[in-house]
Amino acid sequence: MRLVSFKLALVVLLAACVTVNVYFPAAAAEQAADRIIDTVTSQPAGTPQDAKPASPAATPPNSRREPDPPSVLVAAAGGLLDLLVPAAQAQASPNLDVSGPQIRAVTASMQQRFGGLKKYFDSGAIGLTADGLVAVRDPNAVPLAERAVVTRLVAEDNRDRSTLYAEIAKANGHPEWEADIRRTFARRWVERGAQPGWYYQDASGRWTRK
Repeated sequence: MRLVSFKLALVVLLAACVTVNVYFPAAAAEQAADRIIDTVTSQPAGTPQDAKPASPAATPPNSRREPDPPSVLVAAAGGLLDLLVPAAQAQASPNLDVSGPQIRAVTASMQQRFGGLKKYFDSGAIGLTADGLVAVRDPNAVPLAERAVVTRLVAEDNRDRSTLYAEIAKANGHPEWEADIRRTFARRWVERGAQPGWYYQDASGRWTRK
């Protein structure tokens, strides 16, 4: 009877865990966007050092006593939970993971390019779009000899931005979050990344000066 009750409790526990609602962590996404935007708009200062791995926890000595049947079931359930609910465990963290190599590579690429784009933001030739990208707003504000360069820089930056949003979503196990991440970045590029005098698109697509 005791073993049957234990099994019933285990089934209830598994059912509760696998039905955890997975929501988009808006606050964590905003914090992640701010960190990346701050990096992109800063001057490159060498390769950041990788974080040191955490020291492994001490392993208690093995016991010679054989585990009783409920202990075996608990161990098996723990392994099953690791397979079924990694997303539920991940969302307990207050931060989104933006430490993956692809995310870091794209961020570094954008940081290196930002110096070339900044003067065109300053002149109003280019601006931030409502979907988190960059667009040429006024080609006439760009000297004729530089227009091909501006076109290339904008295209490369947009490619990196789209890759960034997709990679953040995938790195956190939720590709369906890409649109939410893009919207979060679009807003934070204007609120945090844009300097006074830069142009950006409002929700209707109209260019506005900050």
